[in-house]
Amino acid sequence: MSAASTEGFQGPVPRHVAIIMDGNGRWAQRRGLPRTAGHEAGAKSVRKVVRACGKLGVEVLTLYSFSTENWSRPEAEVAALMGLLEHYLRNEVDELMDRGVSLRAIGQVERLPPIVQQLLADVIAATADNRGLNLVIAVSYGSRAELADAVRQIACEVRDGSLNPEEVGEDTISSRLYTASLPDPDLLVRTSGEMRLSNFLLWQVAYSELYVTDVLWPDFGEEDLTEAFRVFGRRKRRYGKVGSQLEGEG
Repeated sequence: MSAASTEGFQGPVPRHVAIIMDGNGRWAQRRGLPRTAGHEAGAKSVRKVVRACGKLGVEVLTLYSFSTENWSRPEAEVAALMGLLEHYLRNEVDELMDRGVSLRAIGQVERLPPIVQQLLADVIAATADNRGLNLVIAVSYGSRAELADAVRQIACEVRDGSLNPEEVGEDTISSRLYTASLPDPDLLVRTSGEMRLSNFLLWQVAYSELYVTDVLWPDFGEEDLTEAFRVFGRRKRRYGKVGSQLEGEG
């Protein structure tokens, strides 16, 4: 994809974009390559999309990089994915700093190999004061586990008397999620054409616009991202209201 693909783009830019990066394995299979080659190619698309979101003024980009279910994959593939994450953290910190990107992680990061946990903590600390794009890596992440953690925390607060059951509402739950300080995604993109959420941000995407493309993640670049934004710009976000109500608000 051309590095100039984002230039001249006009239209609304989502404040928060979430992406299910799918299709690395199929990309490799079609080329007669091992699955690990697909993951390596997918890492290059991460850099393209991070750069594009930064240029377009996206506030938050959340990438689904490794799910809790992915731990059940073959041991060699899991090890390769952890190695790729370690490589990314070691080699992308200068890029993130140069572009003012701040990094954070959501998920059960305590399950990651110790060296990856340490590198992740180091990069998060190094980029904490950056004021550009907020890059959120969902790693060892599962939305149902996140919701269970939130419910467990609320139950403990009720038991301890610091929270009344009558006070528990949607905001109470949202504030106990891993994404508590972030706006909900405006746009959820899934590559490779699969039509499912795969246990990703189930609470947070309740009113997100969904965009599914047949493009496999290693082939996804700036043109594909801006096309998703063009489609997003044509959507009418009603939040349960009718069109006349939205026009009246305008």
